[in-house]
Amino acid sequence: MSRRDDLDRFYDLLETLEDRVNGMQRLKDCTGYMDWPDRGVYFFFANGEWRGAADQRRLSRIGTHAVSAGSGTSLWNRLRTHRGANSGTYEDSGNHRGSVFRKRVGEAMIERDDLSDKYPHWGEGSSAGRDRRLGELEHERRVSEYIRDLPFLWINLDDEPGPSSDRAYIERNAIALVSNFETEPIDPRNENWLGKASPCREIRQSGLWNVNHVDEEYDPAFLDRLKEAVNATNPL
Repeated sequence: MSRRDDLDRFYDLLETLEDRVNGMQRLKDCTGYMDWPDRGVYFFFANGEWRGAADQRRLSRIGTHAVSAGSGTSLWNRLRTHRGANSGTYEDSGNHRGSVFRKRVGEAMIERDDLSDKYPHWGEGSSAGRDRRLGELEHERRVSEYIRDLPFLWINLDDEPGPSSDRAYIERNAIALVSNFETEPIDPRNENWLGKASPCREIRQSGLWNVNHVDEEYDPAFLDRLKEAVNATNPL
């Protein structure tokens, strides 16, 4: 089987998943009161981008959580971090130092809109004080607006945390399959995709908001495990 054949199968499985969960969600419409599985893998798609002539949305980011032994992070915890706060001091904002997804989107916006002088400390450190966070509030809100509007799907895969988990296996191989990094591009991104402005070469070339695993080979057998997870996933 060729990479294109495997990509077609992969996207067909995601189409089956979409049917099983009664459609994609957007983080702007989601809460923790929904019946999220404890653990899983998520798939964000681009708005307004499709796979060539196929009626299938183009993938934008693939991720999971709790891949360190003993981690207690849940699927919703990770999604909520990407979404940002709905209320409080940082309402409609978020913390990009706790979400690599937010960090990368914010970087690309800074590059595209020439905002480096306004946000010189974006991405620095694993935490920041109140004054710095308030200074970055406007930009965090731009990031929230972008991410919250992306359609996404998820699979239920409740195995034990760790780097050898099935979740890590599916995430790693899905990224490697979809990535166009230093390989013949399949389903190339539109030139106006925000990631094209990223300072990170892996993002610009892979067509994903991912850096890890974009340069790796994939194991086609992961598609069988993904199929099992798709069939085990129910609506919220």
